[in-house]
Amino acid sequence: MSDTRLLRMFDSVVLPVLALAGAVLLFGGFVWLGGTSPTETWLLLFKGAFGDAFSWQNTLQRSAPLMLTALCVAIPRQAGLMVIGGEGALVLGGLACAGLPYLVPPPPGVVGTGLVLLASALAGAAWIALVGVLREHRGVNETISSLLMGYLAIGLFKHFVEGPMRDPGSLNKPSTLPLDESILLGLMPGYEVHWGLVWGSFACLLAGVWLYGGTHGFATRVVGGNARAARLVGLPSHRLIITACALGGGCAGLAGGIEVAAVHTAANASIIAGLGYTGILVSFVARHNPFAVIPVAILFGGFGAAGSLLQRRLDLPDASVLVLQGFAFVLILASEALRGRLGDWLTVRAARSGAGEPSHETSRARLAREAQALAAGRKEAA
Repeated sequence: MSDTRLLRMFDSVVLPVLALAGAVLLFGGFVWLGGTSPTETWLLLFKGAFGDAFSWQNTLQRSAPLMLTALCVAIPRQAGLMVIGGEGALVLGGLACAGLPYLVPPPPGVVGTGLVLLASALAGAAWIALVGVLREHRGVNETISSLLMGYLAIGLFKHFVEGPMRDPGSLNKPSTLPLDESILLGLMPGYEVHWGLVWGSFACLLAGVWLYGGTHGFATRVVGGNARAARLVGLPSHRLIITACALGGGCAGLAGGIEVAAVHTAANASIIAGLGYTGILVSFVARHNPFAVIPVAILFGGFGAAGSLLQRRLDLPDASVLVLQGFAFVLILASEALRGRLGDWLTVRAARSGAGEPSHETSRARLAREAQALAAGRKEAA
């Protein structure tokens, strides 16, 4: 294996793994300060996520929306944008899924299920495409606009759920009218896991093939590498960027539709659970690679599934796993600063060794030596 491939593997695989391992260690130290055994915490964390069939099913069910919200970050990132508004696209997708029967009653069965999920994907796509339009035609920073639009989307969601679309029978917890049972997204045969897992996995695979196996995806990655150079060679960078935003938003909107059609059966505040924000972390750990999103989403789905076990056995809050995710996010961001540094360091050492100079020689000393040699050469020529 060449040095280049080893360095690429170090940047893409080893650094994220080390960051996650450091986050788990820090989480152990965090619970130890509260008087809980770190070793027991780590064991229960693994058991609650992957210890038995029930844990696996809970993990896989939680990972389905994370795959889709991670794509809301990963796909625009390939086009050079940092979009973090997946939470807004998710809640609007859930609202569109529950709201379609208010406008046009969908037919029962698979066709109706497809229509409500299509409505959710279109709502999310339109919402995040607006981020791309603002960036390309008005110069608005996409990170800020997507974040602020996420809060706006949550406000719109609450307005409709608690107002015009509220089910009169939902007294203590405002909700929309429940979807007809015939169009709900059911469970896979023999498993307590809904079909959203298949939708999420298929979306990741399709996005990966599109990005790395097609000319349109290649053009998108060229724009992400250097938008100015892409425009100089004639690529429609504006259209490619807006398309990438729409595809990412469609995935996040589909996640909201799946949460409504498979878990909650109606749109209510339960779908505002931070899945869009966790998707940001999943995408960063996966280095914005759609293929890598699948295992990383399963890992973080396991973290979420283990929270209830930590609460029952160790009397830790169920939300304590959010501290673990926070540690992971900080360390992943810190590891970004190390990307490419090892390769640069090895290149410099190789260049120095090839030139026969000591590796400890400073740049100033080397420049002084080269200036002396140049001056000596000029004297001889004179």
